[in-house]
Amino acid sequence: MSVLLVEAFYGGSHKQLMDLLQEGVEDCVVYTLPAKKWHWRARTAALHFMQAVPSSQAYSLVADVVVFNSAFNMDSFLSSISSFIKTMPDHRPKGLEDLIRHKCRVLYFPIRFPDVTRFLPEHKLLLRPTQSRHNIDSRDTRKHPETAAARHECAAEDLEHRLASKQRSDPERGMPRPLHIVWPHRWEHDKDPELFFQTLLKLSEREPSFEVSVLGETFTDVPDIFAEAKERLARHIRHWGFMPSKEDYLRTLCQADVVVSTAKHEFFGVAMLEAVHCGCYPLCPKALVYPEIFPGSYLYSTPEQLFKRLKGFCKHPHLARQHVLQVNTKRFSWDALGQEYRSLLMTGSSNTS
Repeated sequence: MSVLLVEAFYGGSHKQLMDLLQEGVEDCVVYTLPAKKWHWRARTAALHFMQAVPSSQAYSLVADVVVFNSAFNMDSFLSSISSFIKTMPDHRPKGLEDLIRHKCRVLYFPIRFPDVTRFLPEHKLLLRPTQSRHNIDSRDTRKHPETAAARHECAAEDLEHRLASKQRSDPERGMPRPLHIVWPHRWEHDKDPELFFQTLLKLSEREPSFEVSVLGETFTDVPDIFAEAKERLARHIRHWGFMPSKEDYLRTLCQADVVVSTAKHEFFGVAMLEAVHCGCYPLCPKALVYPEIFPGSYLYSTPEQLFKRLKGFCKHPHLARQHVLQVNTKRFSWDALGQEYRSLLMTGSSNTS
């Protein structure tokens, strides 16, 4: 049985998923379009693929299962059907939501998290849980959740004391290095770079000691704010621009303290989870997919809240550096999700629920 993979925007996390599935699932046939003009790809790519993909008895033209990479993605799609149908002038199909809903399921985006131990600074290595401690916590969580919570709290306090003690005993670290903020997203308007840079410019006026790395891919149209921000934030810039080398990209994430999202459109967010895997403290909007993935302590509701959080970290970088992250990235890994994808794609709808 052949698996037909169609991707109209073959770049970034979209390319990452297609490459991972092609490597991990047998007998895949892939058709793609270059990662340009996202909105046009969404509207018209089907017309291209209708002609580019040859007819085959191995492919079904009507989906048996519709998979979404988050509950937010699924719910927002289903709840938008009726309003979208109302924009059609005539021949409006009826009952589409009910027809589709029973086919839908959530299957998170699978990420292949690499071993980044060699890139991690010492304070992040100290915060990284050992395998033995993880095993103990897993048993305690199932049998004695209160004991497990207490152990987590004690472990966090112990790490904070060790890090604080090391900082006091090291004369060269009397003045902590500036907070390093990273923004690893596509350079497009839907990631709201305007909000991010406005926040940093305001921060620069009040807390001059911070560094910023602006990563992510660029496409045909780059928002004007990037050129302006590069000039006005020049003294704060540590890295600027897309890093073709995945190793260099991961090394930069490991060097950073805080990762920020200002997205106005996000159904999952691979870059944020990769940064958390590299030990970055995440700050995300309290909207879109983020409350589904990140605990409330990492979410902000207004631009002012984002500014205040970053201002606090600039004054006290140890609050970000000594924080024990409360995000379980393993549940989004290919190791955890790979078999579900294989089962879905290779056995069809008979084994899905």
